[in-house]
Amino acid sequence: MPIVQIQLLEGRSVEQKKEIIQGVTAAIVQTAQVPKDSVRVILMEVPPIHWGTGGKTKAEQ
Repeated sequence: MPIVQIQLLEGRSVEQKKEIIQGVTAAIVQTAQVPKDSVRVILMEVPPIHWGTGGKTKAEQ
């Protein structure tokens, strides 16, 4: 059972999250040759204050 965990910044719509899950699932099914129902996708949303790039938080940028 493949499990895919994706960390992304907060702020995407419910529709975007559904599309991410559908697209990632399809890619795993195709490349790993596993049944669709065996794929697990976990989206972990990170607040911009907890995400740093170049010494600054995304909230500051």
